[in-house]
Amino acid sequence: MGDFYMGCDVSKGYADFIVINKSKRVIEKPFQIDDTFEGHSALTNILKQFFVRNSKAKLYAAVESTGGYEDNWYSLLLRLGEIHPVKVTRLNPLGVKKHHEASMKRNITDNISAENIASYLLSYPENIVYGQDTNYNRLCRQWNCTQLLVKQQGQLMNQLNSLMYQSHPGLLRYCKQGVPDWVLDVMSRYPTAKRLARVRPLTLARIPFVTIEKAKCITSEAKKSVAAHIGETDEFMIKQIVMQIKNLDLSIKAHKQHLGKNCTLSEIDLLCTFKGISWYSAVGLLINIISISRFPTVKHLVSYFGLHPVYKQSGDGVWGYHMSKRGRKQPRAILFMVALSAINYNPVIKQLYEDCLEKGMQKLAAIGVCMHKILRIVYGMLKSNKSFDARIDEINRNKKVIKCKKVKKDNRRRFQTHDKAAPITRRQTKKRNNKGENREPQKKVVLMNGVIPNLPMVKSKICYEKNQKEVLPEKIGEIIMKAICKNTF
Repeated sequence: MGDFYMGCDVSKGYADFIVINKSKRVIEKPFQIDDTFEGHSALTNILKQFFVRNSKAKLYAAVESTGGYEDNWYSLLLRLGEIHPVKVTRLNPLGVKKHHEASMKRNITDNISAENIASYLLSYPENIVYGQDTNYNRLCRQWNCTQLLVKQQGQLMNQLNSLMYQSHPGLLRYCKQGVPDWVLDVMSRYPTAKRLARVRPLTLARIPFVTIEKAKCITSEAKKSVAAHIGETDEFMIKQIVMQIKNLDLSIKAHKQHLGKNCTLSEIDLLCTFKGISWYSAVGLLINIISISRFPTVKHLVSYFGLHPVYKQSGDGVWGYHMSKRGRKQPRAILFMVALSAINYNPVIKQLYEDCLEKGMQKLAAIGVCMHKILRIVYGMLKSNKSFDARIDEINRNKKVIKCKKVKKDNRRRFQTHDKAAPITRRQTKKRNNKGENREPQKKVVLMNGVIPNLPMVKSKICYEKNQKEVLPEKIGEIIMKAICKNTF
C-alpha cells in the first residue's frame, strides 16, 4: 500500500530498472531486461507479481529522453497503465543529471542512474507531467527528420558555392540571395564554364526563367571565365551535388506535405492567427512547448526558451543585462525567423521594433525584444485559447498602475548600517558614497530670479573665494553670475 517509484535507465538493446518507496528505500533490487519480446514479457510478469504483493499500490515510472531508444519501453508502460495503476513519463536528462550532481554521488553506473531517475520523480513532483500525448512525439520525430534534411541541404549548398567559385565564377552573381532553381538546372547540364561557353544562347534560353538577354550574358561571361577547375572530375562532383540537392528538396517538400496533412492539433490554427507564424513554425513551437500547463507563468516559458535577461552581481562586480541563450537552440531559431516575418507583416511587432531602434538599441537586440514579446503573446493565446487580437494587446499596454513612490531601503542592512571602519574596496567605498547615506541634506537657496538649485559646492567655493566669510542670500545670485562669466566653475 502506498506510492512507489520506478526508474528506467535505457541503453541500446536493454534497460535497467529499480523500484523505491517514499523513503527512498529500495523495494525491488536493480534488474536488467533486454529490449525484445521475451524481455517485455518478463517486465509484464514482474509488474504483475508486484501488484499482487502490493494490491493497493500506485507505481510511478519514468524513462529519460534518449533519442528514441526509450520509445519501446515507454509504449509498453503506457499499455500496462491500462491494466495496472501505472503512470509513466519522459524526463529531461539535464534535470536528472543536475539532481545526480546535487546528491553528491561520484560514481555513475546503470544501477545508480536508474535510482537517480526514480529519486527525481520523488523529489520534484511539480515538474512531472504523466501520460504525455504520443502525438507530440510523432510530430517531434518527423520534425527532427525534416530539419536534418534541411541541414544536409545547407551543407551541400555551401560545398556547391565553393565549387562554383572554382568552376563557374560567372554564375555567383545570381546567387547572392541563395542558389535559384534555374542555376541548378544550368549547372546540372553544363557543370563547368568550359562546357557553358560552347552553348548557344537560344539553347540555354530553353531552361525555365532564363531569358535570351540573360543567356547571352551568361555565355559571354563563360567565354571570358578565369575558372581553374574544368576537368572531368569537377564536372562529376558538381553534377552529383546538384542531384543530391534536388533530391533533398523533393524529400523536404514531401515531409512538409505529410506533416501538414497528419497534424490535427487545434493549437496550430490558433497560433496561425498571429501574422508572422506559419503552420510549419507553429508545429515547431508546439513540439517544444508540448503543453502550456507545464509553465505556471509566462516567465517560466521565457526561461525555457532562453530569452530571459541575465543579471549578475557578486561582491563589487556587476555584469549588465543580456539574453541568457540557455537551453536548446532550435526553439530560439524558430522564434527568430518568426520575429523577422512579424517585423514586416505584423503592425504590433513592427511598431515595437521601430521604438527599440529609436531608443538606440542595436538591430539584433531589438529583434530579441520582439522575440520576447511574441513568446508572451503565444503564451497568452495558448493559455486563454483565444486567437490573436491586437486590441487586447493595446489595452494591456495602456494599463497604468498608479503606485505611490516609496523610498527604497536596503533590507539587507536592517540590522546594521554601513560602518566606515569596514575594510572594503575602493569600488565599494565609491558605491556607498553615491548612495548618500552619510551625507547631510543639501540646503536650498532662493535666487533673485526664483530658481531653487542645490548649491552645496557653489557655496563652499564662494565662501573660499570670500576668505571664508558668510555671504548674504540676496547677493548669492550676483556672485554666481560673475563666477559664470569668469569661467571659474
